[in-house]
Amino acid sequence: MADRFTLRLIDSRMLAPQVRHMVFERTDGEPLPLVPGQFLQIHFHYDDGTPTKRSYSVGTVGDGRSPLGRIEIAVSYVEGGAATELLANLQHGGTVEASGPYGRFCLHGGDAHPRYLLIATGTGVTPYRAMLPQLAEWLAPGGREAVLLYGARNEAELLYGEEFEAFAKAHPGFVFHPCFSRQPRAVPRPIDRAGHVQDTLPELAPSTERDIAYLCGNPNMVDAAFAALKDFGLPVAQIRREKYVSSR
Repeated sequence: MADRFTLRLIDSRMLAPQVRHMVFERTDGEPLPLVPGQFLQIHFHYDDGTPTKRSYSVGTVGDGRSPLGRIEIAVSYVEGGAATELLANLQHGGTVEASGPYGRFCLHGGDAHPRYLLIATGTGVTPYRAMLPQLAEWLAPGGREAVLLYGARNEAELLYGEEFEAFAKAHPGFVFHPCFSRQPRAVPRPIDRAGHVQDTLPELAPSTERDIAYLCGNPNMVDAAFAALKDFGLPVAQIRREKYVSSR
């Protein structure tokens, strides 16, 4: 059963015009036993007292083994959203109630397929950030690859882009392609792609024998990429999905 605990905000910064990176610690001093890819839930009440909650993937880059002391999430601004009002106005030292961890959107070491296709839009890239230490360990011996296709409308909305690019330079088995659907960078890079993430899939030629795919982000993207991967022959068992739905 998931734990219930109180989180204290210890740091934050704006990742994009409408996305805030927030760093918490548990007030009880206990670490969070979490597998990269899992999420927690923030609990609060509407103005009329009705209890509600919102889910956020944990994006902390840990060592992949030890429980987390710092809990990092990316929070998108939703116009009129109750969670937005709560978290956007939370000051350093402020607290929120949370529970977790939850979810099975995690890498599996027993996968026999040699390539991971990691596909995301928006804050859906957060769990992949947490997976980087695990990927580094798995890629080190050679014989495996991981490709991250990350969709954003423009460069300003590309979350953690420099971190993923640096990771790709340090780990030859990792490939990062930012996919810009509205506007390219002012100074394009060779790794950039135009269009939506699913538009880049033909370049990768997904195959049943080689690939396990992970899809995380906007439901429209997840559905479109899922359909495209099935067209390439990937069975449903080799496509893992997590949809991010904006809630008020």
